Amino acid sequence: MTHMTDGRRADSARRRERVLKALDALLRSGQDITVSGLARAARVDRTYLYRHRDLLERVHAAAAAPPDEGRIAAVSRASLRADLTNALERNRRMAVRVRQLEKRLSENLGETAWQESGLGASPDIDQLQRRITMLEQDLADIRGLLDERTEELDAARAANRELTRALNHAR
Repeated sequence: MTHMTDGRRADSARRRERVLKALDALLRSGQDITVSGLARAARVDRTYLYRHRDLLERVHAAAAAPPDEGRIAAVSRASLRADLTNALERNRRMAVRVRQLEKRLSENLGETAWQESGLGASPDIDQLQRRITMLEQDLADIRGLLDERTEELDAARAANRELTRALNHAR
């Protein structure tokens, strides 16, 4: 049984060594460091890294560490998440703006269709009200003149009847 245990320990030590070498190589190359990428480079299963907390902590620390001076920073997962969050927020703001513009466009098109159909109110209601008032006044004046003329006509007819009667009696 000790041979089997010793064999497992030796295999684990070889895997650990491969992981450490792969981590060092990834750090030197400036590539993005992830658990999956490191496991692939070290030719171990990801669960190996998750079972060995000290190795997993090194991976996370290396992924979060700033790049060495003079080396261009690789795009980190955190920066990609921040970019994604910013893009999603910008997308949300733009969707709100599009809805606002669609609403304004709909209102403007509706108002234009209402005006062009002749069903809408005239753009200058005050002017039309003044015109109605003026026409009503003219109508009242004309009715007054008509009433005067009708009275004059009635008076002329009455005078004509009197004269006709007087002529007919005088004969």
